Amino acid sequence: MASIFRRVTGRPARRLCTVALVALAAAGCFNRNPTTTGSIDPQATRQMSQSDLRAHAEALAERHARNPDDVQVTVAYASVLRRLDQRAQAVAVLQSASIRTPDNMELLGAYGRALAGVGRFEEADSVLARAHLPENPDWRILSAQGTVADQLGDQERARGYYEAALRIQPDEPSILSNYGLSLALANELPRAESKLRQAAEHPRADKRVRQNLALVLGLSGKFDEAEKVLARDLSRQEVAESLESIRAMMSERNSWAAIREADAGS
Repeated sequence: MASIFRRVTGRPARRLCTVALVALAAAGCFNRNPTTTGSIDPQATRQMSQSDLRAHAEALAERHARNPDDVQVTVAYASVLRRLDQRAQAVAVLQSASIRTPDNMELLGAYGRALAGVGRFEEADSVLARAHLPENPDWRILSAQGTVADQLGDQERARGYYEAALRIQPDEPSILSNYGLSLALANELPRAESKLRQAAEHPRADKRVRQNLALVLGLSGKFDEAEKVLARDLSRQEVAESLESIRAMMSERNSWAAIREADAGS
């Protein structure tokens, strides 16, 4: 499995931290248990090979074509398309479905995250605001709203979303990871490290959370520890490439300003 870090080519500092944020925003937080034979739970696709994902996408495309109003199939199909890096097609599928079913909050949540995944942050911000109700907030949506607010440069609003999400779901590693990256974007590295350590220690923490911790450890100059964290999930070559990217970011002039201005959708 490839690292979330980009290999050093061109402008790594403009993308490194924001790539991690958008990856979490677009990862898909609505995990549904399968209700039919042949799971369409997005969680089930995480361990699939590319060939299996393509076959799964074809099967879901057929089901979607037969019944485009089936929200569960639509969301699962879009999720697999994103896994195949067909993000624009995933947005198109969800956009069409949201026009037909404009009040379905699960659909709006998936659509908002897909928009964030292609860098359309202002649209994502608007869609996600309609994906849950103030009287019944969804911590997954709040966390996604936080990542979008970060990309729009509104760190104060982003932190409000993360704090609200944590009040609903304390110690949730995905929220803490997003929060930690938000602090890293503001160059508050000690606080970022604290949040990410808390996230990484959680039993449900996945490799993305650990890689985000490694990113902040590296930016803090703790390369030995960052290397150990990365080695849990990556090959030696991927670890070396990840550390090279972090070092390049640290050496680039005004790198933190570059992160804040990053065009993460590219």
